[in-house]
Amino acid sequence: MTALDTPMNPAMQGEHTKLAARDVKPIVEDLFELNPTIYWFDLLTSVAIAYGGAWIYVSAQYGLGVLTVAFIVSAIALFRIATFMHEIAHMRRGQMRAFKVLWNGLVGIPLLTPSLFYTTHAEHHSNKHYGTPGDGEYLPFGLSPPSAIIKFLATIPLVPILAVLRALVLVPISFVVPHFRAWLLTSASAAVISPTFTRRQIPDVRDPLWMLTDATCFCYAAGIAYLVFNGSISGQTIAMLYALILFSIGLNWMRTLAAHRYRNDGSELTHASQVLDSINITGTPILVECLFPVGLRYHALHHLLPSMPYHSLGTADRRLMAVLSADSAYRQIPRSTTICALRQLWCDAQAAGPNGIEVRQSWR
Repeated sequence: MTALDTPMNPAMQGEHTKLAARDVKPIVEDLFELNPTIYWFDLLTSVAIAYGGAWIYVSAQYGLGVLTVAFIVSAIALFRIATFMHEIAHMRRGQMRAFKVLWNGLVGIPLLTPSLFYTTHAEHHSNKHYGTPGDGEYLPFGLSPPSAIIKFLATIPLVPILAVLRALVLVPISFVVPHFRAWLLTSASAAVISPTFTRRQIPDVRDPLWMLTDATCFCYAAGIAYLVFNGSISGQTIAMLYALILFSIGLNWMRTLAAHRYRNDGSELTHASQVLDSINITGTPILVECLFPVGLRYHALHHLLPSMPYHSLGTADRRLMAVLSADSAYRQIPRSTTICALRQLWCDAQAAGPNGIEVRQSWR
């Protein structure tokens, strides 16, 4: 058993977890510059593929083979364009403003998941909050019984329904009931996986950007609802789009399960231990890029160097693997395939037993 096969907690943070960003930055210091051309080309091309494929799929004017390909390609592209929200969360305030606005217009609002929902992401990189009940992007799956993973995946069908419910029902109520709006912004306005997550930095209930964003989501959702009720959009089309979105969400949630080892018991971790609790996926480049778009295949490297843009992560990883010593902790991070990472997580959950391993009470 290796150090990475045991729960991550302060008692573990010894010699094997010594992996500091300052030690590797000199090797990759020329790779931190964001290239706007890559971002714009990638986003616009992916949007065209996602929505073009969706149009072919819902039109149902072609054979089963074409529709199947259109469904898969569109779902993968939808997953990719939605993932740019993660890059936006790491951009500096004022950086690439036009890109952020366009992403929200083309992706965030239509999917009812604007980038404001991901302003909580900084806590996932915090030494104080990562892997604790205060981290909305982390649950101790590796220390919990397998049923926790099954329950997590079983909630996928609810995600788009809850997004529509929020936009159509909860948002307009919140505009006239301030106390309800405070709850909405605190407990129902974040792109997280923890059902008990609440924001620490609560937006003002009259914050103009939040008001505008929520109003736009409401208008968009209400417009679609109107077109459905007057017959302009058929129930079959809605059902087909629902299936497409579910598949795309499923890809993201399987990716989420393979992104970390999820073996922290809720204790605060050092930066090095956060990296070692995360995973890089090697595997076949094209397949891995489909399942881990926009640099997510290098998730551990991203936690090591979170300010590095996604288009530089591959080069950085190759440099580090070529230069770092054979006993470097960084070499313990990779998994060869998604299946390998998921299998290890499932085995960890089975080893935890039917009651799991003790974790923070607020997670129970």
